[in-house]
Amino acid sequence: MNNLLSCEFNMDTACVEQRFSDGSMIVIDTIAIENEVDDTMYQRSELDWLIYNKPLEYAQLVLGGDFEGYLKGTLEHRLMD
Repeated sequence: MNNLLSCEFNMDTACVEQRFSDGSMIVIDTIAIENEVDDTMYQRSELDWLIYNKPLEYAQLVLGGDFEGYLKGTLEHRLMD
């Protein structure tokens, strides 16, 4: 794999697709990843935000395996009494 040409979320397949200059491609199934990683609806919301707004950062988290570190920073919001 050479230089990264594009990284985008494909809504039709629910995958983050990375295309490289040598013609190779990495496709990340976001539904499968989220089913394995997230524990709360807040974590799923955080991952969904990344998928839609920053697919490259999402792909880096998947390929780097640092989801736990990222999701530990996700706070649970609760109603105030």
